[in-house]
Amino acid sequence: MKILSRSILSFCFVSILVLSAFAQKKKDFTKYVNPFIGTGGHGHTYPGAVVPFGMVQLSPDTRLTGWDGCSGYYYSDTTVYGFSHTHLSGTGIADYCDVLFMPTTGDPQLKNTDYMSAFQKKNEVASPGYYKTHLDKYDIDVELTASTRVGVHRYNFPGTKEANIIIDLQHRDIVLDSWIEVVNDHEIRGFRRSSSWATDQSLYFYAKFSRPFKTYGIASDDQLQQGKNKLQGKNIKMYIRFDNPGEVISKVGISSVSADGALKNLDTEVPDFDFKKVQRDAKALWVDQLAKIEVEGGGPDASAQQMPQNTQDPNAGYNSRNGNYRGRAPKKVQPVDYAKQKHVIFYTALYHAMLAPNVYSDVDGQYRGMDQKVHKADGFNYYTVFSLWDTYRAEDPLMNLIDRKRTLDFIKSFLAMYEQGGLLPIWPLASSETFCMVGNHSIPVIVDAYAKGIRDFNAEEAFTAMKAAVNRNQFGMDSYRNNGVVLSDDEPESVSKTLEYAFDDWCIAQMAKMLNKPQDYTEFIKRAQYWKNNYNNQNGFMQARANGGWYTPFEPTEINNNYTEGNSWQYSFLAPHDIEGLAARMGGKQAFETKLDELFTTDSKLSGRQQDDVSGLIGQYAHGNEPSHHMAYLYNFTDAPEKTQLYVSRILREEYSDKPDGLSGNEDCGQMSAWYVMSSLGIYNIAPGQQQFQIGMPQFDKAVINLENGKKFTITNPGSSISRGNIYLQGMNLNKSAYNKLYLNYEDIAKGGDFEVLTGKLPNNIFVSSLEKPTSKITDSLILSNPYIIAPSKTFKQPIKVEIKVAEKDAKIYCTTDGSAPTASSTPYAGPLDVAVNTTIKAIAIQNGKSSFVVSGTFTKIRDDIKLTLVNKYLPNYADQGDNTLINGIRGKANWRLGNWQGYQGNDVVAIIDMQQVKPVKQVTFGALQDSRAWIVFPKQVEYWLSDDDVNYKLAATVNTKVDVADLNIQTQDYTGQINANARYIKVIAKQYGPLPEWHESKGSPSYIFADEIIIE
Repeated sequence: MKILSRSILSFCFVSILVLSAFAQKKKDFTKYVNPFIGTGGHGHTYPGAVVPFGMVQLSPDTRLTGWDGCSGYYYSDTTVYGFSHTHLSGTGIADYCDVLFMPTTGDPQLKNTDYMSAFQKKNEVASPGYYKTHLDKYDIDVELTASTRVGVHRYNFPGTKEANIIIDLQHRDIVLDSWIEVVNDHEIRGFRRSSSWATDQSLYFYAKFSRPFKTYGIASDDQLQQGKNKLQGKNIKMYIRFDNPGEVISKVGISSVSADGALKNLDTEVPDFDFKKVQRDAKALWVDQLAKIEVEGGGPDASAQQMPQNTQDPNAGYNSRNGNYRGRAPKKVQPVDYAKQKHVIFYTALYHAMLAPNVYSDVDGQYRGMDQKVHKADGFNYYTVFSLWDTYRAEDPLMNLIDRKRTLDFIKSFLAMYEQGGLLPIWPLASSETFCMVGNHSIPVIVDAYAKGIRDFNAEEAFTAMKAAVNRNQFGMDSYRNNGVVLSDDEPESVSKTLEYAFDDWCIAQMAKMLNKPQDYTEFIKRAQYWKNNYNNQNGFMQARANGGWYTPFEPTEINNNYTEGNSWQYSFLAPHDIEGLAARMGGKQAFETKLDELFTTDSKLSGRQQDDVSGLIGQYAHGNEPSHHMAYLYNFTDAPEKTQLYVSRILREEYSDKPDGLSGNEDCGQMSAWYVMSSLGIYNIAPGQQQFQIGMPQFDKAVINLENGKKFTITNPGSSISRGNIYLQGMNLNKSAYNKLYLNYEDIAKGGDFEVLTGKLPNNIFVSSLEKPTSKITDSLILSNPYIIAPSKTFKQPIKVEIKVAEKDAKIYCTTDGSAPTASSTPYAGPLDVAVNTTIKAIAIQNGKSSFVVSGTFTKIRDDIKLTLVNKYLPNYADQGDNTLINGIRGKANWRLGNWQGYQGNDVVAIIDMQQVKPVKQVTFGALQDSRAWIVFPKQVEYWLSDDDVNYKLAATVNTKVDVADLNIQTQDYTGQINANARYIKVIAKQYGPLPEWHESKGSPSYIFADEIIIE
């Protein structure tokens, strides 16, 4: 009996363990992931094999140039060059695609136009950690999989004695140095140092092959070098040849440190040639990661949907004479499975959110730092590829919820970059800082993590690094500190920079408060309000500051150099840390709501320069770019929160799909997808660093967030399966108790629980009006905004009147006209000032002992003894001060984005100057600028013609450019012609360079001339 009892107990115990293991087995959501979403349109994603946050992204390269070739792949392409080991997910600038492998047959070819192959979409397969295609030219099946630091290729060759693998180290970007070496008949190693977006990227690789290669050849500059087992240079390629190999598996480890590091990565992660095991392991990693959020339902059951009513033949109908039906019977249309569609979009979005940043340290912890030296990460993985201007908004807050250990590694990586490069990262790529985009947005990532309890890092060092980042003199930060705003006179994209800097400063203030640093808190909470100095209370828009006043002419739809990838509409709500302060400036909640309504409903079109990033438009809301991403949630601060529910639902439905063009803009390393994930859950943090998540509209019957602390936060919306039209809140419960807030606190989520929303087809104004609104308001150390000068122009021929105003009604203005700094002892401003000569006006606002910054405007009298006529008109986007720009006495700077330059394209610059009478002319100078990358090229030559009657002209001088178009330095040049003759009229003709040269990425496009100033002596 005892033996039997023990047997029964043992059986029961084992059974419990089995059942427990079964119960804990994670659901497999990889079946919903479609890696081709985002590979069309302007998503710029890639479909290849990668594990979560992996160093290797092994993917096909089908497109090498153009904006939509940034990732190396575009969905509509049908030609593949090969399969390289690194790729960027959704960036707007091209890089990576390092170390290309391409299987071929026949005579080995070394030029990509010769070895490339056609492929067919029907033969492409992609899933998390796996990619497959067929090379039509060679009848080769290609399969790819990966571990974190190793890419594994499986090639199935047809029967042939000429089975090759081409290895191309010149592929994609500019090679600074490279080498390749044959170790033995199974192994090759090499190195590639390149310059592109990352100006100095080092990558080592070590490759092993499952079969011995019989022969090989290494080429330098596409010429095979006989008898060499190693070559070094800037154009190194090789082939290896197998004799009727059938299946060949290539496994390739990579490293930024050394070939030995690449070998160690390879042997540690993929010790054998079991392709299926690597594929299974990759899938298992994705199963684990995607199960962090489990969703169910989300749409009406397909069988329950009504058939569409408009699917019959348009010519069909009832015969009016006999009542018989004519035409074809109605088509049967298969109902859309909206729940499955949403699952595909959701889990692909979650997948994309886990592709970057990328592990950059080897298995032994070594990595190449921002100082290009080798360092070791102790106790953490070191990462690179941080698209922080994008990801601080939703991607990083998402990681703070579901991947806190990795977030800690991100922050430790930031601090390592600070220690080794002297600066917190802006947009780090490999071992280079690209300085791409604006702001210092590692700061909100650190502060949001710290505020949410991720604190196992040196907070004091982080705080010191934050202050160092924002107090350096770069990208207009000195202008920001000295003026309370970045002046457009000092720095391009000044509005965007001011607003992003102000948010970073608010984050530093929050960190100072958490670290009990009251002096720092006071300093930075004041700086967090500098957004007020870009807000024009006369028109309700964020507008650039120029010459003491507002940048004019102003059109809120215009995309110009005052904004980063956007216009004033897309930046006028970017004060997420002080929404209530912004609403007050706009006139209160109702006025704020009205402004939001106009944003989403205006039929005005984009104007100004072409900017492909500004896409996914609903009115002037641009979901295809990040500055708009918080805006739909701002209705929660008004008396119409149902509009948040409406527009969030609309954006989710209209700006995402399960097709290759299913992203409305660049994926941007996970941000576009993270917005979808967070918004589908029904929560969104508009200002990382604070604790409130805005409630929007949960999209699934059930969504379970599996937290790292072992708890679960479950969000349910049973109405989502009843009708797609159920997009309005009718009621809410938190942990089975009625909930009456429009936000959830982070604590509510972190401690686990159940959040239920009840939804319907119509807004429930009675319910939502009773809900407690979120808060976003600065109340400490309030500042006084800067006054602004209003003048018809900064140049004039006839006397002008100049006004000075300030947003605060009770503030007093003091001014000077002699160039001295105004104080409370200066002349009080009492009315418009008359300006008839060159004058500098300075003004300050004072209220209750508080002072604004001093603003300064200089007004210049144009010579009235000459008259300028432009035969060919300048471009309206580059008009500067208009018709008199070329003789206004204000010289443009080499930084042409600051203005004071006039742009011409398609025509020469032809200007006629009338000096009113015949005068002796010693010399004439024409100023121009060159920035070849931006298509701005010096005129080939400038001709000076003289006349007494404006009819008969004689050539007096020709001055040729001294600078070649290939000189990529941004620079100015004066074309000075020695005249020494008498004339009344001077005709200046600046000759366009013409079509851009062959080497230019926009070859054949017409060049610009940027002109400023014609000077006559």
